[in-house]
Amino acid sequence: MATPTAAQWKTPDAKREEFRRYLEKAGVLDGLTKVLVNLYEEPERPTVPLEFLAEHLSGTTYVDVPTIQKENFDLKLQVENLEKENKELKEQIAELQKPEEAS
Repeated sequence: MATPTAAQWKTPDAKREEFRRYLEKAGVLDGLTKVLVNLYEEPERPTVPLEFLAEHLSGTTYVDVPTIQKENFDLKLQVENLEKENKELKEQIAELQKPEEAS
């Protein structure tokens, strides 16, 4: 069995301070502070504050998943139809080129 090292015997305060330095170094504290300030300065409080935080932390706006899923389905159908049309047009071109090849 391995003997614990000094790093493994850190006090809870030391672990907490190490984690705080890690978050500060990664820019997490600044990011959270900016988002919370934006929330505080928002003229109308959002009905879902967690959604506001998630949107502003990720830098994206709210995504309506059902709408995107429908759009994705519609686009897949459109691709399928275009591929079918492309195949038919290629066949027509091949048929039109056959008489030229026979002469």
